[in-house]
Amino acid sequence: MPDYRRLFRPGGTWFFTVNLLKRTNNDLLVREIDLLRESVRKVKKQYPFEIVAWSVMPEHMHCIWKLPDGDTDFPLRWRLIKSHFSRNLPNTEYRSPARRKDGARGIWQRHYWEHLIRDETDLQRHIDYVHVNPLKHCWVRQVRDWPYSTFHLFVQRGFYPPDWCGMLEDGDFGE
Repeated sequence: MPDYRRLFRPGGTWFFTVNLLKRTNNDLLVREIDLLRESVRKVKKQYPFEIVAWSVMPEHMHCIWKLPDGDTDFPLRWRLIKSHFSRNLPNTEYRSPARRKDGARGIWQRHYWEHLIRDETDLQRHIDYVHVNPLKHCWVRQVRDWPYSTFHLFVQRGFYPPDWCGMLEDGDFGE
């Protein structure tokens, strides 16, 4: 069994990647974007954190959070967001025998990726990564065309021009 160790820094800023369990042909996160937003709002009200940047793709999401001074408990926040989201969906997904035994849903991957932001350069690189991701995955031809992203707020605040990152040409990239 892997030994997952997390670095905890009170009041830290964190980059996260959170995936659905089934990533192929799955648009659950954008199809249920209102429920996802409600789940985040509910948890944020009880356990505050600042959303620095966020982009939701159909089957995964990237975000950056700043925790309050003295607070390190991002795992609690993710557990509550994921469980609120899951509890409010019909229980129709496939669940492995192990998940059925644990009483777990088959919606989310159990683990997520987190990275402690170390300095302003690291923060800017991760903000750019969050916002370019829909383009990288070929969901849109321009970053500004993706509606489920804080990119639009960054444009309004003057951090990015509206045409940031240019336009994806056929065959430019994808995974």
